[in-house]
Amino acid sequence: MTTILCVRKNGTVAMAGDGQATLGESTIFKSTSVKVRRIGNGSIIAGFAGAAADGITLIERLEEKLEQNAYQLKRAAVSLAKDWRMDKYLRQLQAVMIVADKDISLVISGTGEVMEPDDGIIGIGSGGNYAMAAAKALAEVNDFSAEEIAKKALKIAGDIDVYTNHNVIIEKIESK
Repeated sequence: MTTILCVRKNGTVAMAGDGQATLGESTIFKSTSVKVRRIGNGSIIAGFAGAAADGITLIERLEEKLEQNAYQLKRAAVSLAKDWRMDKYLRQLQAVMIVADKDISLVISGTGEVMEPDDGIIGIGSGGNYAMAAAKALAEVNDFSAEEIAKKALKIAGDIDVYTNHNVIIEKIESK
């Protein structure tokens, strides 16, 4: 389990993920896992929650789809989601992804969903709802940057969710 949060604000998108990897339901195996990374020649950020090998496999598949679709994120995401839902091997993968570029943020799931939030804030994983709620509140009442919101919201999620720690990796893209 993990928490991945994507926040889009004032021309910047920031994606944050904690570093906790668990073995089974009760053992912290590693506290410094990296589940947020740049792909697509550095122009896209991807993060995953779920089984690590499955998440990495999906990111690799998304990179293939990006190359096939001239780095158009939405088209590549829809193509991946369709394959993920239809392919016998991919259907077994236990992960969810958030992907973002300078223009769009999407959540992609194995049930064929490709969704874009209205407000530019997406949270997935065991602490995703906590982080997303905190980010929505912080975005409304403060003049924090996307990166500051993501960092503070992940800290709140880590204080609540036992599967989320405070080792946070943040990647950002600025469209300005």
